[in-house]
Amino acid sequence: MESVAIGNPPTADRGLRQKGRERLYVVCQVAGWAFFLMVQVLFTGLFKEKDSTGVEWAIFQTVAEGLLITHYARHWLTKWGWKELSWRPLIPRILGMAALLSVIWSAVGYGIYYGLLRFPWSSKFHPAAVLSVSLFNGLALMSSWLCIYFFYHLFDRYNRLQIEQLRLTTSVKEAELRALKSQINPHFIFNSLNSLRGLIDENPDRARQAVTQLANLLRYSLQSGQLETVPFEDELQTVNDYLALEQVRHEERLRVRLDIAPGALNLAIPPMLLQTLVENAVKYGIAPRREGGEIAIIARCERDELHLQVTNPGSLAAGGGSTGVGLRNAAERLRLLFGARATLDLREDPPGRVVAEVLVPIEKESGAAAREAVAARSQHDSVRSALRADKPQALRP
Repeated sequence: MESVAIGNPPTADRGLRQKGRERLYVVCQVAGWAFFLMVQVLFTGLFKEKDSTGVEWAIFQTVAEGLLITHYARHWLTKWGWKELSWRPLIPRILGMAALLSVIWSAVGYGIYYGLLRFPWSSKFHPAAVLSVSLFNGLALMSSWLCIYFFYHLFDRYNRLQIEQLRLTTSVKEAELRALKSQINPHFIFNSLNSLRGLIDENPDRARQAVTQLANLLRYSLQSGQLETVPFEDELQTVNDYLALEQVRHEERLRVRLDIAPGALNLAIPPMLLQTLVENAVKYGIAPRREGGEIAIIARCERDELHLQVTNPGSLAAGGGSTGVGLRNAAERLRLLFGARATLDLREDPPGRVVAEVLVPIEKESGAAAREAVAARSQHDSVRSALRADKPQALRP
């Protein structure tokens, strides 16, 4: 899959999300007050007094006032920055705002109904008692409205925070991957140039052929540097070129055995993973030994995992001056890409033979991931065709 940098969301996406939130607010506002209206009409029909006049009109007026008051209160909530507060400072503000809205709601409602329109007082209770109950009901209703409103915004803010944390984690992960790649590629090029340098004076024709092979290696390195994973077949072609160059330098001292299951060729691995293991095997297993030895590359598919082994003669106790940077980088890339499911193990088995074993989970591609993998492999098709066209096939699986 290609690496895609994730930054701040585009302005168009933010605009679409804002429009979506506005539509959701309108739907919830209308649906909530419509439900309140239905409840009021139902209870009024059940408990309506005989001498009450204009009650139905008063219900519609009250609901319309509540809708307008809460809608315009939303403007001030945004202006004062209350939507960015946590629950603790919000609670007293919600109670205070609910009390203020309840007073406005009751004052406007009773003022219009009894003051402006001059409907007669039809209740058997004292106006002060009715007004007190109305204020309490308004306080409860407005507090509920404000709690629902702020709960949505707290939840939305939490989701945005989670998304930003995921973006940050992904950016850090990509930065680590690119830093590790930048360490691997120069090291790989340096060793390849060393092999070519010893060949120039000795055999010019073979040197020109080696230049072609090195060009193939560099071309693959540039192509794979933009990818997080590549097909195992492409990596094997690169190792083929590398070992052909090393066989020029070591001649009969370097013997290679490939045991590759056909089903492993199309599986995805990190670029330069196999190259790093083979380079390590040549440098610390073949080069220090007068008699040389055999490098074996074995790949199998078992239990939804790619089992990859590179073996070479040698001993872990000897060390050979290795810093272990290449293997640590390879293990770190496996961890970043596949998590704890992928492992890299270096051991002696049996004594006198070093085995570097990698386990890579076989991920089932679907949807967008499959399309990305197809696009990535189509890029590598051109690389493979170029490799096959202008290089000798020194090693075949």
